[in-house]
Amino acid sequence: MTAHFYAAETDLLHVEQEAQRLRASDPEFAAWAEGHGVIVHQPLTQVRIAGLLDQQEQQGEDRRFLLQTLKAADRLANAAMWLVVHATYAKKVDVEGQPLKPGDFKEDPQGHTGGSLNMVPAYVGYMLSNLLGGTTRSWLMEQGHCVAAIDSVNLLLGNQKEVHAKAYPEWSSEVLSRFVQDFYSYALTDEGKPASPLGSHMNVNTAGAVSEGGYLGFTALQYVHASEKGERLVAFLSDGAFEEQRGSDWSPLWWRAEDTGWVVPIMIANGRRIDQRSTLMMEGGADWFADHLYHHGFQPAVIDGRDPAAFAWGILMGEQWLEDEAAEIAAGRRQYPARLPYVIAEAPKGYGFPGAGTNRAHGTPLPGNPAKDEEARRLFNEGASRLWVATDELHQAVKSFQQHQLQRRCLERDHPLANRRVESPQIPQLSELMVQKAEHSPMAAVDVAFCALIKANPKLRVRVGNPDEISSNNMNLTLAKLKHRVPQPELSQDEALDGAVITALNEEAVVSAALANKGGLNLAVSYEAFAVKMLGALRQEIIFSRHQIEKGERPGWLSVPVISSSHLWENGKNEQSHQDPTLAEALMGEMADVSRVLFPADANSAAAALLDVYRYTGQIANLVIPKRSLPVHLSAEQAQELAKNGALWMAGKADAPLQLVAIGAYQLTQALLAWRRLDARGQKASLVYLQEPGRFRVPRDKEEAAWQAPTAVRERLFPSTVSKRVFLCHGRPEVFLGHLRSLDLGAAHTQALGYINRGGTLDVMGLLLANQCSWAHAVQACAEVTGQALDTWLEAKEIQALQGQAPLTELLNLGR
Repeated sequence: MTAHFYAAETDLLHVEQEAQRLRASDPEFAAWAEGHGVIVHQPLTQVRIAGLLDQQEQQGEDRRFLLQTLKAADRLANAAMWLVVHATYAKKVDVEGQPLKPGDFKEDPQGHTGGSLNMVPAYVGYMLSNLLGGTTRSWLMEQGHCVAAIDSVNLLLGNQKEVHAKAYPEWSSEVLSRFVQDFYSYALTDEGKPASPLGSHMNVNTAGAVSEGGYLGFTALQYVHASEKGERLVAFLSDGAFEEQRGSDWSPLWWRAEDTGWVVPIMIANGRRIDQRSTLMMEGGADWFADHLYHHGFQPAVIDGRDPAAFAWGILMGEQWLEDEAAEIAAGRRQYPARLPYVIAEAPKGYGFPGAGTNRAHGTPLPGNPAKDEEARRLFNEGASRLWVATDELHQAVKSFQQHQLQRRCLERDHPLANRRVESPQIPQLSELMVQKAEHSPMAAVDVAFCALIKANPKLRVRVGNPDEISSNNMNLTLAKLKHRVPQPELSQDEALDGAVITALNEEAVVSAALANKGGLNLAVSYEAFAVKMLGALRQEIIFSRHQIEKGERPGWLSVPVISSSHLWENGKNEQSHQDPTLAEALMGEMADVSRVLFPADANSAAAALLDVYRYTGQIANLVIPKRSLPVHLSAEQAQELAKNGALWMAGKADAPLQLVAIGAYQLTQALLAWRRLDARGQKASLVYLQEPGRFRVPRDKEEAAWQAPTAVRERLFPSTVSKRVFLCHGRPEVFLGHLRSLDLGAAHTQALGYINRGGTLDVMGLLLANQCSWAHAVQACAEVTGQALDTWLEAKEIQALQGQAPLTELLNLGR
């Protein structure tokens, strides 16, 4: 197989001679080999395709039909590229291919045209591989800005979701003119949402899309974890993303035939990023990259990235390579890691149209706007004429591809990854997991609950993303049960070939393992300060999930908890770089019904919160959970109520005019101390614990409004009788106040304490004191909003400490 798949050292002279013999011996093969329009079949591709045809014939396929299909792919590719350039520049389309006039062009052409032109042969090649192989593969695309390629091919083949099918039902001048006008139309609905079903990136209307693809690099991290056993997956990757996001080199370490499908990554190596050559090209191009891949456990193959047949060959041969690898490993003749196939598709950026290979090709490749520039208009019309395909010829080509019913396979819009539907998992009884001790680690309780969940759902594939020391975060049972996934386990370590804990010192890589496993149970655990590096990957999921919900398509994957532990208030000893609540603050800014942020109060509420996340689908939930032993405040019933409603009454009378609100486990400890001091000094006050602030925000739309805590709960916990309120927040107080504006009684009546960017090498209490959010500072805030004198509730030395006239250590003494 190596000689067929890895062809970096191919003797081109011999290849040319072999291609000549093939063409001479088979007129129909020679007719295909001539190419069509801008699609040219290089001798190496001809030789490779000839071998593929021989294999197909041996399997009983009709060679004549196969060659007809290959010719059809050439015509589809040309026509789709023709539509791509029209989408960028034109507002009128003529299916007869007549030259366009100045008034037929857009005043402001837009599009990632070069990349889209490169993606057309790739996506047509993917379609071709499905037809030749008789299987609908899943696909992922890293470069979501190349959506014009996907939408154009889908329109041609009728592989559309309902919105596109209604808007663009046929290949006619009228329909295609509407299509290109909708591309970058900027039109708004009366609700303030994009009116066009098209987008500058993939969206929920793009048939087969599973993410926007706006964050380059994450597809390369996710594809190896996305495919399940028995499935096939093609991942289109970007050479620009290769320099942007590291970590994809580890993919061979994670792949196992026993629980993973066949995967074929394809790098579109067009040599250009936004304003210059990509690093990959400056390092030495495809040959250098092939060597790099080989040394990192891949089996690379370089193909002609301008030819859909070359892509189909790369996909089918890549899968065959992987099947052979799996068979050798199963027979004991090889060991993991398997060498994953990796296709490098070389092509000038924007191949097939004027401006190819230049920096302009990243966006609009022509030197000017055809609506105003005669030379640009001439170049457009000449370039478009080379791509044009007659309508009758095109319809025949489309018909050749529409064999899904005959082959008994689904349309590509319905590929397995795009239609993940996980049955509701069995949730363990919380009462059986409750901690009875006075103190316990919340993360240890999470550990027990997660293991119980795994045990109750043995059919669900598990992935745990771990960028830190998972045992340091008190997930010892999980590690013992699942083990680190490694290709060559050490007997003395918590390692296994089939381990489900994906460990690497790279937050983006490990969270991608959890996000990609959309058919199973997932969890990610990180130090809070470094979990912020996961934000881009998380936001990509949040955005696409929310857009699906808005379209009435509830995602079918189980919600993913991302735990931030060893967090801000526990990391005083590690300097300020380790004291960062940014992830929670950022995720609270996303829509609360898909981006949940929870601050469990203790061990029991942490277990309840974790299990509650798995009751829903399509959500990312950031749980900020301490790992140190803390007081256990809540019973099983209280923990469940907190998980259900997002907040819980803790102490005092609900109708008291003064209210303390704690958000965070360490904040609850300080709030309870403050409340007890107030109560001991005769001040009536209530204390509420707020676990999920997003349930009590001012909703921004109907979906978020539906996620809010019930009105009765809000009125019971935060009654109108409260006239003064003090918050103790896990993070920066201004952020929490902004999200909880409905609970803000105004500057004179509300104060919020929390992290004010003070840190260093401190213990927990030192960090609380440094950030002026200890129990005593909370009492001081209560005095300020109520107008009471400080000495009403505080001792003289405590007041002096607050005012900088005595050591802050005086505040450690809770004397009456």
